Amino acid sequence: MNLAEIETFLTIVSTGSITRTADLLFLSQPTVSHRLRSLEEELHFPLIVRKKGLKQVDLTPKGADFIPIAEGLLALWKETQSLSLSTNQVPITIGCTDSLNTALLSPLYRKIMVSDEQIALNIRTHQSSELYQLLNNHDIDIGFVYHKLYYKNIVTEKIFEEPLYLVQSEHPAVAKAVIHTDEMDSSSSIFLSWDDQYQIWYDRWMGASARPLLTVDTITMLSKLWLDDSCWLIAPASVVREMSRERRLFVSKIKNAPPRRVCYKITHTTPRLSSVHAVERFETLLEEHIKSLVFEFPAGELIGP
Repeated sequence: MNLAEIETFLTIVSTGSITRTADLLFLSQPTVSHRLRSLEEELHFPLIVRKKGLKQVDLTPKGADFIPIAEGLLALWKETQSLSLSTNQVPITIGCTDSLNTALLSPLYRKIMVSDEQIALNIRTHQSSELYQLLNNHDIDIGFVYHKLYYKNIVTEKIFEEPLYLVQSEHPAVAKAVIHTDEMDSSSSIFLSWDDQYQIWYDRWMGASARPLLTVDTITMLSKLWLDDSCWLIAPASVVREMSRERRLFVSKIKNAPPRRVCYKITHTTPRLSSVHAVERFETLLEEHIKSLVFEFPAGELIGP
């Protein structure tokens, strides 16, 4: 029994497919099947039900019972790897979306780097849906996402919510405190899909056929490519605050307002022992950081340097 076989089995459990597992692990399907059979031979019992014509992989009763054992073995190996770090700091791996990392958590990261000698940060940026799987596999210790998914081993906790604003340059095309999106020219807009609920709202009010001037998927690209004063966008308060550090912005409330963006913290029910202290320390600092944040702005005014 080796790590590759364990990882392959858990990926099959996650995907329910030999083909999808091969794609995710960059392996051939025969290699995936060989690893699975090798593991079954060592365990002396089958892990999956084999029937002709089945596209979805079903586990045997013993295969289902083996899942927590396999997860424990994988987690133990990862903890063993962390012992090789020659430092007094306790490592913590944080998974987060781009906008949360950039607009919300980067000041906290800087504070930890400068003043907290207990934590060694490892920061990873992924989509919300990917973060659940990474946490489930103990590839991260704590994550921050925009929507709730059900995983047996993951605890999801709402930590804050924030409004979205309509943001223009310091020379706004529509200088009003409250604006309906019908008043704006969508062909001058910059679009970033903040979460699923926002996408649904956007399709309803702007139209699924709307063609913005620019579509991006990171705040970094948003900041670099917003070159024209006629451009505008809709953004969460934390992103507005971050952008206002570099440019003057005219901020308006939205009459047909989208749903507030909700941020959830996700943690594993059986965390890695080597990271428990670091996670607890980070959560304490995070709570203090969120309490210090401002998620409301005066409407119809300029903010920024």
